[in-house]
Amino acid sequence: MKKNTLNPLVQVNELGQSIWLDFINRQLLRDGNLQRLIDEDGLRGMTSNPAIFEKAMTGSNEYDDDIRQLTQQEHTTKEIYEAMAVADVQRACDAFLPVYNDPDNNRTDGYVSLEVAPTLVHDTQGTIEEGRRLWKAVNRPNLMIKVPGTEEGLPAIQTLLTEGINVNVTLLFSVERYRAVAETYIAALAARAASGKPIDGISSVASFFLSRIDLLLDPLLEKIVQSGGEKGALAQEMLGQVAIASAKTAYRVYKEVFSSMRFQELMDKGAATQRLLWASTGNKNPLYSPLKYVESLIGPKTVNTVPLETLQIYRADGKPVIRLEDNLEQAESLLARLPELGIDLETIAAQLEQEGIYKFNDPFEKLMKGLEEKREQFATQTAS
Repeated sequence: MKKNTLNPLVQVNELGQSIWLDFINRQLLRDGNLQRLIDEDGLRGMTSNPAIFEKAMTGSNEYDDDIRQLTQQEHTTKEIYEAMAVADVQRACDAFLPVYNDPDNNRTDGYVSLEVAPTLVHDTQGTIEEGRRLWKAVNRPNLMIKVPGTEEGLPAIQTLLTEGINVNVTLLFSVERYRAVAETYIAALAARAASGKPIDGISSVASFFLSRIDLLLDPLLEKIVQSGGEKGALAQEMLGQVAIASAKTAYRVYKEVFSSMRFQELMDKGAATQRLLWASTGNKNPLYSPLKYVESLIGPKTVNTVPLETLQIYRADGKPVIRLEDNLEQAESLLARLPELGIDLETIAAQLEQEGIYKFNDPFEKLMKGLEEKREQFATQTAS
């Protein structure tokens, strides 16, 4: 089907940014809507997380037949979850395979992400082992394994990439942590190339989370605004601006790191850059535009993974223009002045990382509990 070039989502892709969907469920995979999003809106990929799977698997009866069958086969609750998640991701990967294989795409898009269990966030070896296992289970070239970019996650990320496994590095809130992730990616490709293995088929993105930054900082800034004076005026200028300023600064680091001589040598061997992916882009503050974290950050060689609702709003109201490097000096100056207000961005990022870990662990625990209840229910029915 020919894409509508007046569709803002299609136009964003023509400007060099890929739109991925931050959502997955079985109905979307079955009813043809995913294929329509790919064909008509130019959707280029898909991401999942424990919260998305929790809503999909325990919030409907779509998965009950599978749960019943897997229970009869005496699978554990975690095995039931993984079997269903793997099946959904395989189906999504297959839908995106033409995007992945498109010669014009050069395997930069068409990926579907599946996250390691959030309970492994501080377990480097456990993350490596689960990443390998999920990669093998899905068995699709356009899979990305999601791994949190924590201190414990970095060596796991390097190991998986060195082994040729595509990685979506998630839960990034800090420009400095992002730089460490980019350097980890380069180190992995260098190690793989040094061992004589190909690096031209490996893909990775670094997921920088946005709305949560402003959601945490704005109340702190509002208190300073109320105190008045010069600090109050400065805080007023910063309201709702820190996340986008951080993203713009991260993009500058991206261009710096991936234009280095060290990476140019890897590019000569077929390496692709590790693109920045804007995550948590569904606006959570009613005072701001629902497209705040989409419109401001359109730029080449980036990805924006959006919730379904945000995608639909952008299709109707989006105004695609490259803006990612607009007012870059102003953005960097804003971040540099945060200490004047007693705000340390690295401390804030560390807090957001911990909160992000909880926000994935909590729905994962609910998911396991909900599946266990269904498993027990079906086991009882079988026994009777």
